[in-house]
Amino acid sequence: MSPEPVSRRIDSIDLLRGLVIVLMGLDHVRDFFSPYPFQPENLEQASAALFLTRWVTHFCAPVFLLLAGVGASLWQAKGRSRRQLSAFLATRGLWLILLEITVVNLGWLHFLYGSYVFIQVIWVIGCSMLFLAGLIWLPRWATASIGLLMVAAHNLLDGVQASDFGDWGLLWAILHEQFWQPLGDSFGLIVVYPLIPWLGVMALGYALGPVFRQRPEARRAVLTRVGLATTAAFLVLRLVNLYGDPNPWEVNGRGAVYTGLSLLNTTKYPASLLFLLMTLGPSIWLLPRLENLGGRLSRALVTFGRVPLFFYLVHVPVIHLVAAVYSSARYGGVGWWAQGPQSWPAGYVPNLALAWVIWVLVTVALYPLCLWFAGVKRRRKSPLLSYL
Repeated sequence: MSPEPVSRRIDSIDLLRGLVIVLMGLDHVRDFFSPYPFQPENLEQASAALFLTRWVTHFCAPVFLLLAGVGASLWQAKGRSRRQLSAFLATRGLWLILLEITVVNLGWLHFLYGSYVFIQVIWVIGCSMLFLAGLIWLPRWATASIGLLMVAAHNLLDGVQASDFGDWGLLWAILHEQFWQPLGDSFGLIVVYPLIPWLGVMALGYALGPVFRQRPEARRAVLTRVGLATTAAFLVLRLVNLYGDPNPWEVNGRGAVYTGLSLLNTTKYPASLLFLLMTLGPSIWLLPRLENLGGRLSRALVTFGRVPLFFYLVHVPVIHLVAAVYSSARYGGVGWWAQGPQSWPAGYVPNLALAWVIWVLVTVALYPLCLWFAGVKRRRKSPLLSYL
């Protein structure tokens, strides 16, 4: 294939990115407005509605990482050198890591309720950019091979635990194990997103970048085939229960619906091969179907997709503030959602419908702000704005 020059943004990329950033907001609203005394993935206790509310948000992080890699490839295709791209990825990666441990944690306000710091999805995107800044100096086929190896083979390491490394355990936790690390008597670090599989996803996104420079009909054909093949690989590997996820599916005593949900109940921390196949396959297949999709909702999602980091940095403190006001009025206090069931106020009953309503209201309320900032980025070509 002969790639064409990149002359304008591809709206389908922004639309998909906007869709998943909005879905991420649903998960965060649920955390504050409808916490449950068990995890949504617990199919012995969770309802199908609760499980699926959580499940649809699983697509967010894989799409962010994949499209960040695609975006890096397209940014380079606009006439930038490999050195320029490497410098941009490195500086943006460091910036995202700094935002994670400062602004993002402040938005969640965890250190008001406990002395610990989360490192989550913004952290992993930043680290993946740092990794890609070095990887792009290799031939693209080598970048693709390394990314594929990290995604497909990392479950071979599931039996290795941070405790096996003694004082070096934190390093392994950062790479491949969700982990709590005390850092003194009253402070600690929570590793939510181990790195290895996510580094591979961004590398694969970068390797996929040239596909988006093909003529529309060729691009759609390739993305459709890749999406269907990836989804088929998930179905085959999941059904045989031999490799790809540490938690095999099983027949559920609650009936066929919950047995079907067990097939979808793959491991996110660290993101298993099957988790990534399950989420990336349909997402890649969906991309060509989003091209030339019109309507007010599509335009709104494109707007969100053009300022995803801005939306992320704003939506968490907004949700937190709204939850604090609601909790004060309804239960006479705030912060109980972060302290566990033993601290939940008398009369509290989880209400998933409330979380959905608040999510819609918050998303609609944030749209004018995101529309304004998208306009600022379009009118002002300052390089600094590219970091938001």
